[in-house]
Formats: sequence, C-alpha cells, structure tokens
Amino acid sequence: MNHFHNILSFLFLATVLACHGFADKPANIVFIFADDLGYGDLGCYGHPVAKTPRIDRLAKEGVRFTQHYANGPECSPTRTALLTGRYQQRAGGLECAIGTGNVGRYDEAIELAEKRQLGLPAKQSVLPSALKTAGYACGVFGKWHLGYEPQFNPLEHGWDEFFGYMGGNVHYFNHRELSDLHVLFQGRLPVYRKGYMTHLITDSSIDFIKRHKDKPFFLFVSHESPHFPFQGPGDERKVVDETNWMEADAKTYVAMLEDLDSEVGRLLKALEESNLVKNTLVIFVSDNGGFAKAAHMGPLRGAKSSTLEGGIRVPLIVRWPGRIASGKTSDQVCATFDLTRSILNLAGAKTPANLLDGFDVVDHVAKQKPNFKRTLYWRGKRGERTWWAVRDGSYKYVRKTEGTTEEWLYDLSNDIGESNDLSQKKSEQVARLRKLLAVWEEEVQPVR
Repeated sequence: MNHFHNILSFLFLATVLACHGFADKPANIVFIFADDLGYGDLGCYGHPVAKTPRIDRLAKEGVRFTQHYANGPECSPTRTALLTGRYQQRAGGLECAIGTGNVGRYDEAIELAEKRQLGLPAKQSVLPSALKTAGYACGVFGKWHLGYEPQFNPLEHGWDEFFGYMGGNVHYFNHRELSDLHVLFQGRLPVYRKGYMTHLITDSSIDFIKRHKDKPFFLFVSHESPHFPFQGPGDERKVVDETNWMEADAKTYVAMLEDLDSEVGRLLKALEESNLVKNTLVIFVSDNGGFAKAAHMGPLRGAKSSTLEGGIRVPLIVRWPGRIASGKTSDQVCATFDLTRSILNLAGAKTPANLLDGFDVVDHVAKQKPNFKRTLYWRGKRGERTWWAVRDGSYKYVRKTEGTTEEWLYDLSNDIGESNDLSQKKSEQVARLRKLLAVWEEEVQPVR
C-alpha cells in the first residue's frame, strides 16, 4: 500500500511541476557577439600570444566550428542577417557598415540616409519579436549599429530592454563617436555612464540574467571589443582622437582580447551562480573578420571589408550541456543566419516557412548529423568598391570591382589561404559560379 501511495504521490507531483512549467522548461539563449574578431584571435583558434582560457573552456565544453562565416564582411550587414534570418541584401541599404554619424556609404545607403531611413526597419526583424511571442524575455546590451534614427531603436524591434550605443565605434571610456556624437542609450533615452564599455555591457547582461532567471530569456551580448579605437581597460588616460583612432599596437590589442575573455568568464559564472548552465544555449561568434592592422587571421588571407576568407570566416563556439556533445569540432559550412533559424527553432517560435534563408545548425551538431554541401553568397558595397563571393562546396569564386574588375577562383579543400588562383585553369567553374551569383542577386532584391 505504501508503495502504491508513493507512486501516486510521485505522479501528482510530476503533474503539478509540469503544469507550473518546471518540467522541460524552454532553454535560455545567450548570444555573445564579438566585433571584428579575427579567425585566429582566440587561443583555441591558434593565437600565438593572447590567453583566452574562458572562451577556450567554452569550446572544450561545446563545439568549435572551423568553417563558420559572417553573412557580411562588415558589422551592420551581418547584424541585419542575424536579426532578419535572411540575406541582408533583402533589407536594402545595409551592405556595409553605417558610417559614423548616420552616414550612407554607397548609393542606395546615401539615398536612404537623405530620407532619414538608413537602418533596419523593425517590421523586417524576426529576433526578438518571434521570441517574445514564444514567451521569452529579450534583452540586448552593447553595440546596435542598425540605424541611429528613433524608429530603428531596439525597443521598436520588440526588445524588452536595451543598454548600449546606436552607432558603430565609440570611445571605450567616454562612449562618444569620433564626431563627438553621444550615442549611449538606455532604452530610448540617452544616458551617461562611467566605466570601460566592455565591462558595462557585461554588468548589464549579468543584471538581466539575475532578474530573468525564473523564465526563459534571450540575451544578446553585443560587445564592441576588439573593434577600434584600440583601448585596453587600463587606457583611460590615453588620448584617442582622429589622429590615432584606428592605430593599433599588438600589446593593446592582446589586452583587449584578454579582457574580452575575462568578461565572457564573468558572464558564464553568472549562469553558474543562477543554476542555469544546463538549460542555456551559449553562442559565441564574431560579426565579421578582423581588422587588417590588428587582428590575427591565422592561415587566412584578407581582412574585414573583403570577401576573402579573412574578411568573412570567423570563430563560432556553441555550448549546450547535455544536448550538444562536448569537446567536438565541426567542419560544417554555416553562416550567421543559420544561428537565427537555430534560435527560433529551439524556442518554438513561429515564423513563415519561406521567411528564413538559413538552416538549423545547432540541431545539426546536437544530433551529430553528417556534414553537407552549402552554397553561400556575399556582396558588400562601399563607395565605388564592391566585393562579391560565392562558395559552392569547396569552390569559392571572388570578385572585386573598384574602377577595374578582378576575379579569382579557389579550392578551399586544399587552399584555405587562397594562394592558388584557379580562374584561368578552371574557366568552366568560374562561368558556373558567376551564373549562380547572378541568379542570387536577382533573387535578393531589397523589399523597400
């Protein structure tokens, strides 16, 4: 009788827990964006000097990707792809970073800026609006860079909370752009804070975790580091102005990388202290390749703003204890908008089937599915210069127009450093990939 009574008690308790949402609670999602982090800028990706033990540990506890790509060679394009889950070309005017002070940098972007429409329209975002509908609290802390105008503020996109800056690169201590424009906001209002920007972003993120630990949340930790201006946490007295805003020295850059690692460690510790590790998917990734004067790109050629591998192939680490096997490396080719679909699927968020361009890469590694061939496209415009690329299987076609046009063909299966141009030897592949690119360009016409 006692045994039967115990069984009934257990079933009753299980039913109560389920009814109150304790059984199979939706997973939390923490998305950490580094800014201008080069492919080889972490210890676990081969940096020769920088020590990044916390991020390296994250890789040991999850999956480290070797062939992950940013959707764009600069930040605003990739952020657009993340928020929309689609190629950024569909949004219009966001194929390069929005210039300091809300400046358009190519014809379409200039026209939109003149109309005060340069930015990502809120109606095009699926993150976080779909997540909120699915019951998630959504907070973004740090860099936005998807429009300065009030209609592009993160809260208009559906975020519950925002602290950070609207622009693209700010002084790490006075939080102003080079033009002396104040761009630091709390929600819709400008604010003034004392402190190093990387630390302030972490502080707000940890506070968000503590206040929302009892319900599912999506936390977007959007760091500025290691983007210029190059200021380490001890450089408050260093004079930074138009003469040295983009000047880098190796010591300062390493200090920024190691401080970023410490801040990621603080964030991960906050998850541990809130007993949230096992039910939280953590994604760490960069928004584009590294800055040529500072970053370590490992074996890759090229840098930020180009569609060579150094401009678009970036670190990606994914950890989800108990759901994703630890200590793994994935060679699956993937891109930023794949993470968007992964997040929405994990949250059970509803979106139209044909809305998203990516695939669920988190599910792919969680179920240890076999790798498969991808075809991915890039186009980045700035001034009179345009970079294109298409990767189809191991072949990659790259084109650059700036007055004259140059084009290259590489086989990445044996030439990750893009040192052996095959365009003359394999003209049929060039023609085939050119055609693929042309068809894609017709398909991703802007919706505005």
